[in-house]
Formats: sequence, C-alpha cells, structure tokens
Amino acid sequence: MAPGAWLRPPGVLARAAAVVLGLVAATDLFAVWVDLTVYDVADDLASGTYGAGLSGRADHADRLNAAAGVVQTVALLVSVIVFLCWFHRVRVNAEVFDPFGHSKKRGWAIGAWFTPVVNLWFPRRITLDIWDASAPVDRPRSHRLVNAWWAVWIVSLLADRAAFTAYRRADSGRELRDAAQQMVFADAVEIVAAVLAVLVVLRLTRMQDEKALGGPVPAAV
Repeated sequence: MAPGAWLRPPGVLARAAAVVLGLVAATDLFAVWVDLTVYDVADDLASGTYGAGLSGRADHADRLNAAAGVVQTVALLVSVIVFLCWFHRVRVNAEVFDPFGHSKKRGWAIGAWFTPVVNLWFPRRITLDIWDASAPVDRPRSHRLVNAWWAVWIVSLLADRAAFTAYRRADSGRELRDAAQQMVFADAVEIVAAVLAVLVVLRLTRMQDEKALGGPVPAAV
C-alpha cells in the first residue's frame, strides 16, 4: 500500500457529486431557455423590428441572462467542491488497489484542475489511472466513457469562452444574435458534459465498491 493510503467508501460523496452535477445540468437547461429569449430579442433588432415592447423585452432578457449567469456560477462552484472531494477519495482508494499504477502523484488529483495548460489533459490521465486501478484485474474496463466525457468537457470550455467573448463584444443586433446562438451551443454542450460526468462518477464508484467487496485489500494504516 502507498504511504498514507487507506480504503474509504466513496458512495456518499459520489451521490452528492451526482446531485450537484445534475444541478449544473438543470441550471444550464435554464440558461438555454434564457439564451433563446436573448436570441428572439436580438433577431428582432437585427431585422429592424422595433415594436413598442421591444425595449421592455430587451431589459427582461438582460435580467434573465444575468440571473442565469449567477445560478450557473453558484452551481458550478458547489459542484467543483463536491466533485473534487469525491475525486480525491477515489484517487486514494486507487492507490490501495494498485500503489504503482499512477503516473501522477496524489496531489495532482486536486492541483491538476487548477494548473493552466496541464489542466487540459492531466485530470483525464489521473482519471484513467484511477479507472484502471479500480477495474477487475481479469476484466479491464474500456476507456470510452472517460474519453467521451473529457472530449465534451474540453469542447464545452472552448465553446463557453467563445460565447462569452462574442456576447461581450456584440455591438449590434446581428452580433448579439450570433452570440446568443453560440451561448445556446455552449450551454447545451455543458449539459452533455455534466451528464457524462455523472456517469463517470457512478461507474467508477461502482467499480471501486465491487473491487473492495470482491477480494482482500490491504489493512488501513
């Protein structure tokens, strides 16, 4: 066993992580509706339709957009905290299952997410190491789910950055409409990423539970 590594059930943290990731998906779904509301207003502006109620609709869309940004940020912050607690737990458990199967030290389970540039691939590598250590020795599990989650997550990061930049720089109805389209795409992709993250959490937790129950593990230190 690696020094300081001991087996602890990840189930409670996994369920909490699944709930908060579901909350992220729900706030993103709300954001998609808001994005479409912004799009409708921007489309009227771009087409030159200036009705009496357009100004009020525009103000309402701005307020909705601000509210969506707040709830998305709060949900994301909560999900980050809970997910990382779960991630660190399964990383330590994985050392119990396989002390020598990890390409990154334990501290990277947290630090990799916040380190620029390497956060684009270190977390995936750590996840794959945990995945392999938690899988049955005689039945290795495919990496397809992890790879799909990570690919969609990277796309969501890039799409969100592009949408935010486009919205901030929009000076006309046409530009605002284009930005709203990008926002719809970014939020929709983030929903998919959150759902895939839930599947990764649940699958990996089940693998660790099954491995812990399937055979002896080193005693705690």
